Amino acid sequence: MLNDISSLQSYLSTRRSGRPAQMTATGPDTDTLYTMIEMALRTPDHGKLAPWRFTVIDKERREDFKALLTNAFLTEHPSASDSQIETACKMASYAPSLVILIYSPKESKIPEIEQILSTGAVGMNFLHAAHIRGFVGSWITGWPAYDEIIRQSFCKENERIAGFFYVGISDTIISERPRPIASEHISHW
Repeated sequence: MLNDISSLQSYLSTRRSGRPAQMTATGPDTDTLYTMIEMALRTPDHGKLAPWRFTVIDKERREDFKALLTNAFLTEHPSASDSQIETACKMASYAPSLVILIYSPKESKIPEIEQILSTGAVGMNFLHAAHIRGFVGSWITGWPAYDEIIRQSFCKENERIAGFFYVGISDTIISERPRPIASEHISHW
């Protein structure tokens, strides 16, 4: 069983993201989503800089988000076909809940790499918070995370999109994927 929350050890041994396109209703309500974000913020953060923030894309704004994606995609690909546009922008309709994690670096003596790593840790904690609440979560990037029009729509000057986080209930059984073999990634000195 994947995402087995019977114990912390079981969960960490079976944690698996779901596919956003296969997430159906329901997602977390606003209070639960905020609690999940609060849990995510309990992460290593050298200097207490909080070099991250979240933007929730409300259900009522999904069509606006799709229009933004379409505009950005057509700016880069003006002769794109309808099917290419549809494929590029379908992420706007995935899952009941969509949250954007934004990397928001702070001026500090703390090295940038530590701020980036803290942002990644917040993202992982958010997935954990979703899974322990019985939802399935997924963290994706894709072209919108690196598109300047999209970035400017959600980010301040020095910020970047760290990822799009989808939360819902999977409409299919989540299957395991190949995992790295630990012994191939461990050395001793």
